[in-house]
Amino acid sequence: MDDAFARLQDRSHPLRASLSREMHARPIPRFAAPARLLQFVLLVDEEEARASHAALAELLAPHGVAPDRGERFFACAIGALGFACERHTEFMTYSFIASQPAGDERLGDGGLFDLSPFAEVPRWLARLPGRIIRSTQISLVAGPPSDAEIAAHFATDDLIISDVAQGHARIWSDFRLHGDGFGRLLIEDRGLEGAEMAQLVQRLQELGNYRKMTLLGLPEAQQATPLLAALEQRLTGITAHIAARDSDDDAVLDDLSALSAELAQIVARTRYRMAATQAYAELCLDRIRRLSVAPVRGYRSLDDFTERRLLPAMRTCDAFTRRLEDLSRRAAWTSDLLRTRIDTALARRNRDLLASMDRRTGLQLRLQHTVEGLSVVAVSYYALGIWHHLREAAEHQGTHLPGWLDIVLIPVIMAGVWAGIRRIRKVKRPGPQPH
Repeated sequence: MDDAFARLQDRSHPLRASLSREMHARPIPRFAAPARLLQFVLLVDEEEARASHAALAELLAPHGVAPDRGERFFACAIGALGFACERHTEFMTYSFIASQPAGDERLGDGGLFDLSPFAEVPRWLARLPGRIIRSTQISLVAGPPSDAEIAAHFATDDLIISDVAQGHARIWSDFRLHGDGFGRLLIEDRGLEGAEMAQLVQRLQELGNYRKMTLLGLPEAQQATPLLAALEQRLTGITAHIAARDSDDDAVLDDLSALSAELAQIVARTRYRMAATQAYAELCLDRIRRLSVAPVRGYRSLDDFTERRLLPAMRTCDAFTRRLEDLSRRAAWTSDLLRTRIDTALARRNRDLLASMDRRTGLQLRLQHTVEGLSVVAVSYYALGIWHHLREAAEHQGTHLPGWLDIVLIPVIMAGVWAGIRRIRKVKRPGPQPH
């Protein structure tokens, strides 16, 4: 029976196993307060993404572990630290977890955000390819921090406090880049159980990472907007030239082709980033919903901060994308209009040319008929001249020819010449070619 079921595996879809692994591709290392985490987000291109696997394998070799090349997520222990990395389309995330920091997790030499447990991390980061786009310190505590601790580690004017996870946790952050090069996030455990703390940290970090990736599209849209405005003005001018009946269509078409080429360059340069911005923004809004954010009275909340910073950037990128699409449609429409006008003018010129050729052919035909008529007269004249010489020769030999014979021969000779010329013309005229 077992063998019979085992043979059924031969009928599995080629993607069945990989899809099953994908559903479990992000196992979250469990941890609980007190703990500290560092996470780095590195932008990588395709070459750097490939190089990161080799660098990571080299760094993990002394610890007896090796990441699989095809895996998007990898987690292991490296000494006293937990380690997790994840490969995304455009970036890599590296997380380091100190579950039990030495001494009091809030009152060490560095306070809530003491970096001493992560002394080896800079050496690791130095060997991993990519450019750091985000780095965050996360401190997990089991009890409420004091006001003095909050004031010591955060900019109180920008402080954001929210309850999350149905009130089972509270977070503090100012979303500033501090002097040590990190953003800071403080999480108080208020009754989280099992893997809930790890899931909460993951969602908070994904929210921050996707928010930062969303904002990458804003500078690109802002930089390309003046170019787009200039192209819009040029297209308006081209349209005005088309409306003028005395415009040089070839010159206008050259200008329009140059504009379309520049527009295509902008589309090619920005299309991916604008699409990625939209996708990242949707992920941010999804993570906000899943966090179940509740405001703390007297402070800005996480969802309010995110929407106030994210939505304007989204709208700017959306407006840029719509303008770009609208300009592309207008340029295509204008090009079609101009080409239709050029084709119409060309058809008109061809029609006039054909009419002129018809007139010329008619004139040539009439001239040909005239020439044929003159040819009949000329040939008949010479033929009669020859007859006259023959008549004189005959009379010289004593043969008398009646005078009326000359009168009869004139129309006969002319009719014969005319018939001969028509026959020659018919022989020279090309007939239909066989297919």
